[in-house]
Amino acid sequence: MAEALVCRGLAYSFGETKAVDGLDLTVAAGEVFGLLGPNGAGKTTAIRCITTLLPVPAGMVRVFGHDPARERMAVRRLLGYVPQQLSADASLTGRENVALFARVFDVSRRERAERVAQALEAVDLTEAADRMAGTYSGGMIRRLELAQALVSAPRLLMLDEPTIGLDPIARTSVWDHINAVRAATGMTVLVTTHYMDEADQYCDHVGLMHRGRIRALGTPQELKSDLRERRGGTAAPTLEDVFRDVAGSGLDAQGGEFRDVRRTRRTASRVS
Repeated sequence: MAEALVCRGLAYSFGETKAVDGLDLTVAAGEVFGLLGPNGAGKTTAIRCITTLLPVPAGMVRVFGHDPARERMAVRRLLGYVPQQLSADASLTGRENVALFARVFDVSRRERAERVAQALEAVDLTEAADRMAGTYSGGMIRRLELAQALVSAPRLLMLDEPTIGLDPIARTSVWDHINAVRAATGMTVLVTTHYMDEADQYCDHVGLMHRGRIRALGTPQELKSDLRERRGGTAAPTLEDVFRDVAGSGLDAQGGEFRDVRRTRRTASRVS
């Protein structure tokens, strides 16, 4: 199967703190891959390296065969990105927010209006497109940010905790729209989430990251079955059990954890 993303020995440090420490990862084209792990595991830093927001040496990352260190703009044209922090501007309409991203991602002027309309339709925001984003609910804001990421027709969509702070109905709605676009386009998705039920239900493969590296990798069912065999029990473990087995409490002394928690709480409060 073709490879959408390959990381080999990916490393990035903030001063003396190793946020990503030799990450090896392969994501197949067309799949939904869940990158899981506790706060401070290095997930967001890895995503920022892949999306060219942080510089890394040549040879560590390839996106559909392109190296971000040498072909930054070529890689950016292949990507859509929904960060943890809110990226929508409350003072603009939904349509204006998506149009802004169309310009940023170099969508041609003659295609821009149609692509913006298609992205809004894909996330069911056509009727609300000309309302100020500041009037949107939390679920609508997340769908608007998804439209912003989709307007460039990305081959690889990167989602960093896309449903943080949303109620179960809004979370399901966001995933329904992601899967609809994926089914129509064959788009590859890499997602981070702390909702283990989402990872279990929607991800083809998951990688559990801890202290900058992948510690467990497989389908959700494979990881649960492996834990059950190692424990020798009869009760079927959950993906949360696997998470706890790999990461422990997750409350070690890694750098960046307080900052990660503060940012996550701020984002959740703004979409609630």
